[in-house]
Amino acid sequence: MSEILRNSTTVGARPRIRVPVGAPVAVMIAGIALITIRCLDVVLLFNAFGVNGMHSFVNHSSRAWDLTGLFLASLTMVFIEIRCGFGVMRAVPWTRWCYLGCQILSALYLFFATWRGFYPEMFMLPGDTAGQISYQVLMLKLPDLLIIALLFGAPSSRRFFARHR
Repeated sequence: MSEILRNSTTVGARPRIRVPVGAPVAVMIAGIALITIRCLDVVLLFNAFGVNGMHSFVNHSSRAWDLTGLFLASLTMVFIEIRCGFGVMRAVPWTRWCYLGCQILSALYLFFATWRGFYPEMFMLPGDTAGQISYQVLMLKLPDLLIIALLFGAPSSRRFFARHR
């Protein structure tokens, strides 16, 4: 019976995505999760604001240079993180370090924007003390910490990226 199933899945089936031979499961899960989370972030943002809300947000953000820079930087970071997801799945070693840098940068910005009251309020988290803000940032970054653990903590991932240097 297993022979029939094995032959039926391989006859005429062509893989759609080319994956490096021997890519560990942890790396593939991390790459797919990274891409999926960032794409869902964009979809949920459009869903929350709607077309008129996005138009208003972009119009409001383009009135001041600092808001325009922040808006463009956040969009650039989303696209860099999506690129890192594809690079991780293709065994490009620098992409996992780039993703780690993006997460550190965004966590620091969220912490200081909330703690010091930077504008805009959209990027502020609830909390009055540094401990409460740190807890909120940690809870917000938990999925990203899991991806980082898969990329840097799993022995198979470390061997995989060391081999492709």
